[in-house]
Amino acid sequence: MLASRAYRLQSRAMRIALFEPEIAGNVGAILRLGACLGTPIDLIEPLGFTWDDRRVRRAAMDYIDHVEISRHQDFAGFKASIGTRRLVLFTTKASQSAYEFAFRSDDVLLFGKESAGVPQTVAEDCQARLRLPMRPQVRSMNLAMTAALALGEALRQTGALPELPVEG
Repeated sequence: MLASRAYRLQSRAMRIALFEPEIAGNVGAILRLGACLGTPIDLIEPLGFTWDDRRVRRAAMDYIDHVEISRHQDFAGFKASIGTRRLVLFTTKASQSAYEFAFRSDDVLLFGKESAGVPQTVAEDCQARLRLPMRPQVRSMNLAMTAALALGEALRQTGALPELPVEG
């Protein structure tokens, strides 16, 4: 009973989704982020590297064993798997700041591939498009850094950050 309840709660938790990620090290770092903050990760294929690429394991280290990972053959399959959840796209093409947006506890935070983001058709399937503020002289942040900042803010807003251990 307790295990099934925990699974149901986890299945409705906020998620990170990566659309056709190209760099194994970024995926590994985001898997580690998911493990540390208790956030499941969805990988939307095709990937730009071989899944058993040791660079993924090197970046994720043993944390990869502590994160829920779902792989999807394509965007349509991924979209079907999330049901009615709100899909929140992070893109440099957005005008709304992530810090001025009200996140929900079951949002799916979507990040595009490093070289090109997401196609317009995918962007149109998203209920919100956000960006992280940055200086105008630079083009974009690293994917893993963007995911960390975005997830941190979303979990902070929804009260879902892990608690600090009690010192004793």
